[in-house]
Amino acid sequence: MGSVVEKKASAKKRSNQVTYSKEQYLYWYELMLRIRRFEERALMMYGQQKIRGFCHVYIGQEAVAAGIESAITKQDGIVTAYRQHGIALARGVSSRQAMAELYGKATGIVKGKGGSMHFFDAGNKYFGGNGIVGAQIPIGTGIGFAEKYKGTKNFCVTMFGDGAARQGALYESFNMAMTWKLPVLYIVENNGYAMGTSVERTSNVEELWKIGLSFEMPSESVDGMSPESVHEAISRAAEHIRAGNGPYFLEIRTYRYKGHSVSDPAKYRTKEEVQAYQDRDPIKVTEEKILSEKIATEAEIQAIKDKIKVEIEDCVQFAENSPYPDASELYTDNYTESDYPFINY
Repeated sequence: MGSVVEKKASAKKRSNQVTYSKEQYLYWYELMLRIRRFEERALMMYGQQKIRGFCHVYIGQEAVAAGIESAITKQDGIVTAYRQHGIALARGVSSRQAMAELYGKATGIVKGKGGSMHFFDAGNKYFGGNGIVGAQIPIGTGIGFAEKYKGTKNFCVTMFGDGAARQGALYESFNMAMTWKLPVLYIVENNGYAMGTSVERTSNVEELWKIGLSFEMPSESVDGMSPESVHEAISRAAEHIRAGNGPYFLEIRTYRYKGHSVSDPAKYRTKEEVQAYQDRDPIKVTEEKILSEKIATEAEIQAIKDKIKVEIEDCVQFAENSPYPDASELYTDNYTESDYPFINY
């Protein structure tokens, strides 16, 4: 494992050399902008009490979702934590389905039963949205085990936050995955704070990618404010995993501009710290790159902005006009057996 640092250095060098197509850059830009505008509107509708309960937005972390989705296939699975609207949108959940779910409407991706934290879409191999901290880590490990058992080349992207990196389930899962060489890509989205507590205050190991080294798992740190860097790191990991070499671990260093949830004023960090990350905003930087390098025209960028604006207005109206689920829905989709004997009506 002594080559890990060298791998990080060579990866950084490659990142400066790789060029991408116009289509790739516009894909990243449109997806990141869709996530940003969706989350901004979700916050607005929460303020109007149209959305209730917990709500954790992805504003600032959009490059992570974009870089992951462009580097994997639709046959690969994803499971993540509760800051998950952006990942779901990237995976293929429509803005309509997502907003309706936040509203608790019957037309939501899980019929209004999941709310902000519990999206699920088997068709897009999106396995949640999980509300219990770290619970998705063994779930993703199990999904990877299933792919190995079936003999596919697919793997499961298993995502969690920096707070979950201290959960015992992580260590059990890492050990099992390395022992059985399971096709799992573990990703810690390190946005610096587990709720309101910084990594520095909760862990002696501040470079979280090093956790993987104790299991001899290939591990590296990634700039999560750049869709290019995320895409390249995911591509390297995917190649390793599909070759049958077992799991891979990435610490993607990112940042959330808002509080942990809508109820968090985020007074535990300075305005200067937030501004420093906003100066590196992935959407702004990507747009500037597209225009400065003449990858696309201002008219093409404006067309994407106009398209997203219409889409977000439409998804809000769709959610507003959709019905709430009938009370009888409480008992559907809970068990595969329709006559399960312990269901009480």
